[in-house]
Amino acid sequence: MHPATTKWYDRRDSVFIEFCVADSKDVKVNFDKTKCGFSCVGGTDNVRHEILIDLFEAIDENECKHRRTDRSVLFYLRKAQPGTPWPRLTKEKERLTWLKVDFNNWKDWADDSDEENYDQFPDLMHNMDGDDDMPEDVRHFQIYDLTKMPDLE
Repeated sequence: MHPATTKWYDRRDSVFIEFCVADSKDVKVNFDKTKCGFSCVGGTDNVRHEILIDLFEAIDENECKHRRTDRSVLFYLRKAQPGTPWPRLTKEKERLTWLKVDFNNWKDWADDSDEENYDQFPDLMHNMDGDDDMPEDVRHFQIYDLTKMPDLE
């Protein structure tokens, strides 16, 4: 068993974790007040991945959600104490080779100007469960129409 490459980022009232496993099967998740667990079989080699994370602080396990895509499994963890920043994901201050900060989604709390627009993920997940396709808004990439690009001078 191997831990999956994992990315995370912090928000005012929640924490997001992405387990990067392509073509995951037999996905199992566990949310506890101070822990979250993830396991699956994935990739072309059908490697078994399993991770149990002792979280930095408590979460509201009843408000946590997960979402499976073809490329990863996303966790939405609702903080038990909103407004408390998490300097790291794990309780222990140790360097884990499989865990990285998702700087593409990281947001400095000092700049709250677009907080209401940036934190739409919980609302999008509200009515989702199972293995349905992700809505266009949630994908990690944008498709640009190059035919509508302005001319360069």
